[in-house]
Amino acid sequence: MKTNEILKRNVLEAIQWEPLLHAAEIGVIVNDGIVTLTGTVDSYAKKLEAENAAKKVAGVKAIVEEIKIDYGHYAFTTDEEIAKEVIDAFESSYTIPEDKLKIKVEKGWVTIFGDVNWYYQKEAARNAILNLKGVRGATNNIEIIPDAKDEIEKKDIEKALRRNWAINYDDIDIVVEGNKVTLLGVVDSYYEKDEAERIAYNAPGVWSVNNELVVDFDDYDG
Repeated sequence: MKTNEILKRNVLEAIQWEPLLHAAEIGVIVNDGIVTLTGTVDSYAKKLEAENAAKKVAGVKAIVEEIKIDYGHYAFTTDEEIAKEVIDAFESSYTIPEDKLKIKVEKGWVTIFGDVNWYYQKEAARNAILNLKGVRGATNNIEIIPDAKDEIEKKDIEKALRRNWAINYDDIDIVVEGNKVTLLGVVDSYYEKDEAERIAYNAPGVWSVNNELVVDFDDYDG
């Protein structure tokens, strides 16, 4: 595995490479593959960008996210104002079935409830609130319930994983039980783990994905 010093340098370089984060002051603490992110940013989108950048670094096994958001003169946006912004954002998106969704806002934290037919719709709902002023975080509790009760084709998920350049498919096992998919095995990065889950969710008939992939990277190169 990488040393703490090398992994810290790699994570810092990945964060600074992202356009949104060039001027951001993000601190990185590394202990045996566990990366803690600290600092202050001025939007929820930047907070997620830092987390996603760290996930893509090989050797990162887990992330502890302690980044704070300081909105400056937007710091006192009320929960009611945030709720209206979220509703407006949902209504303006053709990919989000807003009639199926409900939200709760508490101290700037947005929780989304409901169900949709596809994973991309769940992601679209979360992405719609990233740059809204006052939002300090989000919990996406949307369930995926397809219209068609298709049987999950394991071979289709296998092919999709094999097509993705970022995933080492040989170390991943897929277990299908009804409408649930479980991913087992070992991957090289947190990003690879998330990407495998995203691909599995896109298969017709999938209601839930149990991601038990273990992140394990064994390479001393910096």
